[in-house]
Amino acid sequence: MRPSIIILFSTLLLAAGYMPAHAQPYRPFTLDKTIPLPGNGGYDYLCFDQGSDRLFVSHGTTVDVIDVRTGQLAGSIGGMTGVHGIAIASGLGRGFISDGKGNSVVAFDLVTMKTLKTIPITGKDPDAILYDPFTRRVFTFDGDSQDASVIDAATLTQVGSISLGGTPEFAVSNGQGLVYNNVEDKNVMNVIDAASLKILHSFPLSPCGGPTGLALDKTNQRLFAVCRQNKGMTVLDANTGKVITTVPIGAGVDAVVYDPGEGLIYCSNGDGTATVIRQQSADQYAVVQTLSTSYRAKTMAFDATARRLYFSAYDLKEDKKTRIPDTFKVLVYKQP
Repeated sequence: MRPSIIILFSTLLLAAGYMPAHAQPYRPFTLDKTIPLPGNGGYDYLCFDQGSDRLFVSHGTTVDVIDVRTGQLAGSIGGMTGVHGIAIASGLGRGFISDGKGNSVVAFDLVTMKTLKTIPITGKDPDAILYDPFTRRVFTFDGDSQDASVIDAATLTQVGSISLGGTPEFAVSNGQGLVYNNVEDKNVMNVIDAASLKILHSFPLSPCGGPTGLALDKTNQRLFAVCRQNKGMTVLDANTGKVITTVPIGAGVDAVVYDPGEGLIYCSNGDGTATVIRQQSADQYAVVQTLSTSYRAKTMAFDATARRLYFSAYDLKEDKKTRIPDTFKVLVYKQP
């Protein structure tokens, strides 16, 4: 086909509305519903399992499980002392929970939600948790011992640990043998070989300060690290560690999610907002919405099929510190 014909054909497609997803006009998220949950325990991470349409919500000593199709509580996984995170291993039909106060990982059946095994680990205060499908290993990132504990997801036994050189926060797998992990007090990102359990690189994150959440664009090889001290999202080249740009976000950020289908990045901030950023290209980004959520709704999960964002929080008194009892809930925001 001649170049002039290709240009004409492309122009006609655009005129007819066949635009790339990233070029479509942005559709703002709005509050869809609120799902109340019983109990007054603390809260941390949320995790959405696309395969079962279930949302797993950390809540004190239990994990509340919500069927998002009905918006109802489908069950709970209990018997822990201080839940932090949840990781899903769909291929194995298992989930894993980091029990921070128990210095253990709880493995459970994804269908029945029954506990399969409580696995003691050498790490202290396991917080973030990650399943790496390449090695079929579970990694916990342990705050007090500043290391990662590594579990074989099939045998449910610990197979190693990694000294991280600082206090770890969120982590993400590239699905090809690398795990990236933010080290909050050192302002660096460790690149871990998931098979050998060796740190290959430590990327400096300046001007980022206090990195927490982390997400990955596998196609463009871009990492998104959100940072509390400078209220920014730092974009890095995943291959070289080069800082590409920093985008302003809200205060008290914890989590970040990348949405490849729409080319959007969602940052959940503890100040009662969520920053929505559009990826205009691999190296260009712009804020398209500042979503009003709830104070201290700093963690979230995303359902790409239903176009929903989930945040957990309590209602707070005027001091914005004291929880109002029996007000724990999940806020659901939907994109039309």
